Amino acid sequence: MKLRVRSELVYRFDPPTDAIFQIHAAHWPGQRVLEESLTLTPAVPFREDETADLGTRPLRARLSGEVTVLYEALVDNGQLQGLPPGAVQHAWTDLPVDVLTYLWPSRYCPSDQFGRFVEREFGTLSGGARVLAIVAWIAGNVDYRFGVSGSETTAARTFIDRAGVCRDFTHLGITLCRAAGIPARAVSAYADQLTPPDFHAVFEVWLSDGWWLIDPTGLAPIAGLVRIASGHDAADIAFLSTQGPCEMVRQAITVAAV
Repeated sequence: MKLRVRSELVYRFDPPTDAIFQIHAAHWPGQRVLEESLTLTPAVPFREDETADLGTRPLRARLSGEVTVLYEALVDNGQLQGLPPGAVQHAWTDLPVDVLTYLWPSRYCPSDQFGRFVEREFGTLSGGARVLAIVAWIAGNVDYRFGVSGSETTAARTFIDRAGVCRDFTHLGITLCRAAGIPARAVSAYADQLTPPDFHAVFEVWLSDGWWLIDPTGLAPIAGLVRIASGHDAADIAFLSTQGPCEMVRQAITVAAV
């Protein structure tokens, strides 16, 4: 599926500070960036990198005053499919070594606190069926609501509050899957048909020898996702990280199927 993505981020950096943006479409198997452009106004020196294992492409710069970062791309994301119930869960001894790190608790996903709950609720299931049951439980028990959570909210807090936004749904899904012995990690994405348009947080699980994308909010079709970054949780996939304070002036995200 071909999608045209655009993000315009206008922020004020006062005092000057180092900043890292993660807004480029990732170089990932099955996803091809057909064309793209990046403009910083005012023009400032910047550095573009790419992580060898995940294809994430961070942009680094030292910014001062009001800065506009405009990224546009045409991306072919391949033929993404939803997780089948029959997807197989692997024994830990059979997992690739680079996948093992996504079994452990992380800053926002304290999976070690949920083993008993997961065994009681989903212990009779495995693999894809277990993941889909976890997603169904989240849909039935957590409300999508702005203003309930913040940048420090963990999955444990969301489990108590029973409300949050895409980031919180994703953290809870990752946490419950890891507690079930299934590798899971966070993914930031451009999302077709997402209302209102914004950067979207989803997650993916390792089953049947591959990663499968899951949107626990159900707000965007899997087929319309363009991968940006992936990692243990929101700390790894933030679209903007700064050493000092910054202020958002405005931002606009658009995604359109071609």
